[in-house]
Amino acid sequence: MNGLIMAGQLLLGLSLLVILHELGHFLAARAFGIKVEKFYLFFDAWGFKLFSFKKGDVEYGVGWLPLGGYVKIAGMIDESMDTEQMAQPAQPWEFRSKPAWQRLIVMLGGIIVNVIVGIIIFWMLTFKYGQNYTVNGKLTDGISVGNIGKEIGLKNGDRILAINGSKLIKFEDAISSKVLFDGAQLTILRGNQTLYISVPDTILNKLSKNDKENFIAPRYRMASVATVLAPDEKTDQQSFFDKIFGRPYVKPVYPAYAAGIKPGDSILAVNGKPVTFFDQFKEEVSQNKNRQITINALRKGKEINFDVLVGKEGTIGIAPNFKMPETAHVEFGFAESLPIGATMAWSTFLDNAKGIGKMITGKLSARNISSPIGIAKVYGSTFDWVKFWTLTGLISMALAFMNLLPIPGLDGGHVVFLLIEMVQRKPVSEKVLEKAQIVGFVILICLMVFAFGNDILKSFGK
Repeated sequence: MNGLIMAGQLLLGLSLLVILHELGHFLAARAFGIKVEKFYLFFDAWGFKLFSFKKGDVEYGVGWLPLGGYVKIAGMIDESMDTEQMAQPAQPWEFRSKPAWQRLIVMLGGIIVNVIVGIIIFWMLTFKYGQNYTVNGKLTDGISVGNIGKEIGLKNGDRILAINGSKLIKFEDAISSKVLFDGAQLTILRGNQTLYISVPDTILNKLSKNDKENFIAPRYRMASVATVLAPDEKTDQQSFFDKIFGRPYVKPVYPAYAAGIKPGDSILAVNGKPVTFFDQFKEEVSQNKNRQITINALRKGKEINFDVLVGKEGTIGIAPNFKMPETAHVEFGFAESLPIGATMAWSTFLDNAKGIGKMITGKLSARNISSPIGIAKVYGSTFDWVKFWTLTGLISMALAFMNLLPIPGLDGGHVVFLLIEMVQRKPVSEKVLEKAQIVGFVILICLMVFAFGNDILKSFGK
C-alpha cells in the first residue's frame, strides 16, 4: 500500500506538470496558426497507447510509457522523427514555415508554463499557510552537530550568529542552499569566543548520503522516553526487497524493551555520564555497539538502573520526547505572497543550475541524480496536500530548468538551433537536425538508465 501511495502521488504530480508543459507548446503553436497533430500524456511508443480520441484536427491520448509526454507539431523534427512529412513541400500551417522568432516562442512555451506554474504554487502555498520557522535567537542551547558538521570544525552547543556576515534569523537558512551550495562562512559563538567557520562547497557530496541532521540541527534537551519499540513493531529493516522475495520477517527483541525501559522514563545518564541533550545520549549509545551499557533513569521520582545491550547499529530502540525549540509563524496577504512565492521558485531554478554546474566541475557527485523512483520516495507513503504541492512546485521548476538544457531532443536543444538560425540568417539543415535528434535521444536514454540504476543501487544501500 505504501508503494502504491508513493507511485500515485508521483503519477499525479508528474501528469499535471507534463500536461501543463505540453499545453504551453500547444497554445503557442495554435496562436501562430501552426497545426498540432497530437497531444499525448506519456509516450505511445511503437504505436501502442492506452486510449485516444480526436477533436478537430488534433488526436488527444494517453500513451503507455510514463516518461513524459509530447505534442506533435506539423513540420517539425521531434520525437516522432516523421521524415516522410518533412520530405514534402512546406505548408503555410507548418512549424518550419513560420518565422524563427515565432518558432522560438513555441519551443519556450512549455518552459514558460512550468515557471508560471511553479510561481503560482509557491504563491498560493505562502498565501494559504504562511511560513513557519525556528527562531534562531531562541536556540539558547545552540546546535547539535553530526559527523559532517564536526568535520568542518563545528561542535555541539555552538550558536550560529550569521551567514556571510548577515544575521541569522531563521535557523532553516543555516541548512538551505545558500549554505550548502555556495560555500558560506558561518559566524559561530562558542562560549565567549566568536569563530568563523567556512562550509566547503563540496559538502553536498557527503550530505547526499545522509540526512541534513548529519550536518547540523537544533539542539534538543532530553525529556522523557516517548516510545519503546516492542517486538511486534516492524521497522524499515523489513525492506521492500524482503517483501518481494518472500523472506520471513523475524521479530527482533529491541534492547530497551528487553531491559525494561518504559515510555515516561526520564534518562539521566549513560555509563555514569549525564545526558542532558539528545546528541549526548545518541553519541554515548552509538559508541558502544554490541556492548552492554548502564542507563540511569527516573521513573515516578525513583532512580532505576538498566543494563542494556546495544545493537550492532548503535541503537537501543527508543524515541525520546524533546523540548522543542521556539518557532514563529508569519502570515502574508494575497499580493505580498506573490514576490515571496516568485523568490522561492527562482531559488529552486538557480539551485538546479548550481547543482548541474557542480556536477560538471566535479564538486558534486552525479549520484545525486534521481529517477522517478527517487522522486516517489520523496513524496512519501502518506498523502499530505502541503507536501504534495510543495514537491510538485519544486519539480515544476526543475523541469523548466532541465528542458532548457542545450541537449538535442529537449526544448533547449531546439532553442539553440533556432538561435543559430537567427544569427546566421538561414536554418540549420534538416539532416543535421535529424542526426542531432537521434544523438539527443541516446543521451536522454543513457541519463534515464543511469538515474534508474542509481536509485536501485541506493535501495540496496550502495
